[in-house]
Amino acid sequence: MTHEVFARQRLKHSVQLRRERADASDPALRYVGLEHVGSGTGKLLPVTDETFNDKPAQDEGETASTSTRFASGDVLFGKLRPYLAKAFLADFPGRCSAELLVMRPTAFESGFLRYVCLWRDFLDEVDASTFGSKMPRADWESVGNVFVPVPDMPVQRAIADYLDRETARLDALVAAKERALSLLIEKKKAVTSRVVTRGCDESAPTRESGVDWLGLIPGHWDTRRVSWLFRERDERCEPDLPLLEVSLNTGVALREFSSDRIEGTAADFNTYKVARRGDIVFNKMRMWQGAVGVAPQDGLVSPDYVVAAPTGPLTSAFAGLLFRTGMFSAECCRRSRGIVWDRLRLYWDDFREIVLPLPSMEEQDEIVYNVAARFARIDALVGATERSIALIKERRSALISAAVTGALKIA
Repeated sequence: MTHEVFARQRLKHSVQLRRERADASDPALRYVGLEHVGSGTGKLLPVTDETFNDKPAQDEGETASTSTRFASGDVLFGKLRPYLAKAFLADFPGRCSAELLVMRPTAFESGFLRYVCLWRDFLDEVDASTFGSKMPRADWESVGNVFVPVPDMPVQRAIADYLDRETARLDALVAAKERALSLLIEKKKAVTSRVVTRGCDESAPTRESGVDWLGLIPGHWDTRRVSWLFRERDERCEPDLPLLEVSLNTGVALREFSSDRIEGTAADFNTYKVARRGDIVFNKMRMWQGAVGVAPQDGLVSPDYVVAAPTGPLTSAFAGLLFRTGMFSAECCRRSRGIVWDRLRLYWDDFREIVLPLPSMEEQDEIVYNVAARFARIDALVGATERSIALIKERRSALISAAVTGALKIA
């Protein structure tokens, strides 16, 4: 295909930055926070009208009075962690987080500007200009000085229309694969819940456990409180250990840092808790969502996490499966404290009172082995589907880059 060279100029010469503060009491102005914008999609995430009218997220450290007004046709671009590629073309008037720059196109077609903001070279240059270690942000001075392609307006419209069609097709493929992925994961969760509470022998006689969240268990199993099986570990002052984090998807894993971002100093890590290999670690604020897992090695975790060291005849591997089931998460939610649902916390004193099923050590090992063997094929399908989704997203990003720069000629 013929490569067309587009003229370039600084972004600030092609848009007007809007700084008008919004009236948070105006019901006609729907609120858009950074968390509402999808990464790399140019679209809002599927949320309700009630969500739009919520106050700005507390994590953004702002109040309703700091929100910015935007109009239909404006393009919103996330300056916090710009590598997340959060850009949205507004089709309604509203107010947004101060972490979103609001740009009114002057030499751009709005749809084309949105794709410029999703162009990988643009994002990389903006990201390189950020300041702040834990919460890297870009300022308008840096964003506005990035050179961007500015083809003739009819070409911009043609490119935007083409990308709208092609990205919609790719997004539909991703959505279908993500639905299939969700079904695979849900199947794995459902069967895991069944095996860790009923055992591998489906014909084994059962009895009432006397525990509401457990219900029936095999007749030969016992039950014990967490406090009988674990103790809280609160060791500190080992700053040289690697950092671990708890994820909803993967449990406990080694925390990865980008090479150009320093997120703390060794002195800060003296306050971090020590988790030994095989300990159970959970995030107090997200335990009710399943933010728990087994430490794969000795490491440091956030001071706000809980570390539970095994002391009784319950293996870490079995506990790790049990604690990530939906039924156990629901019990954790019931015992969590907080005024609103998204601020619920599960403390050690409440966690320690939960009653758990207790098979023999041999049966625990059998269950862990059975789950691993049973889901080897599902895990392979999950991995293949995730790789396929990643490739489609890479194709989407490459297509946008080629189109906005003229490397892909649009008829």
